[in-house]
Amino acid sequence: MESKALFERSLKVAPGGVHSPVRAFKSVGGTPIFFKEAQGATLTSVEGKKYIDFCMSFGPLILGHRDPVVQQAVHAMIDTAWGFGACEPYSLELAEWIQARIPWVQKLRFVSSGTEAVMSALRVARAATGREKVLKFDGCYHGHLDSLLVKSGSGLAGEASSDSAGVPESVARTTIVVPLNDIGAFERALEVHGSDLAAIAIEPLPANYGLLEQTPEFLKRVEAGAKRVGALWLIDEVISGFRVGLTGMAGRAGLKPDLVCYGKVMGGGFNVACYGGRADLLDLVAPNGKVYQAGTLSANPVGMKAGLTTLMRAESLNVWETLESRTREFTRQLNAGFEKHDLPWKVDQFASLFWIRERTSSPIRAISDIPAGHKAAYAKLFHELVGRGIYLPPSGYEVGFVSYAHTPEILDQAATQMIEAARKV
Repeated sequence: MESKALFERSLKVAPGGVHSPVRAFKSVGGTPIFFKEAQGATLTSVEGKKYIDFCMSFGPLILGHRDPVVQQAVHAMIDTAWGFGACEPYSLELAEWIQARIPWVQKLRFVSSGTEAVMSALRVARAATGREKVLKFDGCYHGHLDSLLVKSGSGLAGEASSDSAGVPESVARTTIVVPLNDIGAFERALEVHGSDLAAIAIEPLPANYGLLEQTPEFLKRVEAGAKRVGALWLIDEVISGFRVGLTGMAGRAGLKPDLVCYGKVMGGGFNVACYGGRADLLDLVAPNGKVYQAGTLSANPVGMKAGLTTLMRAESLNVWETLESRTREFTRQLNAGFEKHDLPWKVDQFASLFWIRERTSSPIRAISDIPAGHKAAYAKLFHELVGRGIYLPPSGYEVGFVSYAHTPEILDQAATQMIEAARKV
């Protein structure tokens, strides 16, 4: 059965034929590819074609698809139990491993998705402060919860409007949205709304609307502003946590969040996330406190085992240093090739994340800096690469990920094909 026929069937049972919007190829056009198998750095389509994969399930697979050590641990857990709905030692082991290595995670609660983690952390922040509003930054994505699925409005100092049907304007108005990399707008928002803010939330490495690396100075100013107005400092490391280093972006930038959210890499490819932070804040959560949050599949033992095995293996192999070195060389090759052939492309890189975008004369740190023609240009490049056996995220605003399974030889092969594809389009 080919991808086209499968997609036609899917359209009859799921909205847009998919279970997460970006998979529908709306941003790049064409018919989504259906994959039947994954191993290491490659995907295999239902047609039997192999692709070098840089989407990597949008980030979780830091060791690659079906790492053999993680796979062995998962199989052993499946042969032991699928779930308990009761206390078990597997989540305790993962929680203690994280707590021992990240000083600002004094306690944590496991959940099943990044959206659920941020939603729960915001509930804690509102309970702790007695305040209602939240400040976020335009270009940071925190999941599909109502209060953060908003965009900048035309109101005073960043008041927001709904960015999705079904989100009440009354909910959207509890969120203040300011641009990234604009400390003036941030300070103005604090002047107007500071005393009403329960939390200031940010992706310290925004990676859901391009790779919008922020300066350490900006992040430090935002952290100081949160403390000055009495808002909790909430860092969303669902993507960057355990991806850019053992202690994530907070560790690299010297930040000390009150609350932090992790996901993706922490679950080893399974549906695992958590929110954590100061013990006094987490003790507000039921059954200790009055902030209610629960989940039938929270701390599922298979995900706990996969996550702990992934993190332990990453630490023992010093995966983060190796990946950063490989990704830096990979993107250096790409940029050198683009410049040699005078092509209008540039690759931004941070740790093992990269973003292919249209070349500009200055860094892109806010969504307003992204060239207007980027989406259409990327779509052409994406399809040319698919034809050459390279699979990037099917959106020009998603970032690519390098895994430990991407050997230097695989990366050299991919770089050659990507430069030739860019020349052709």
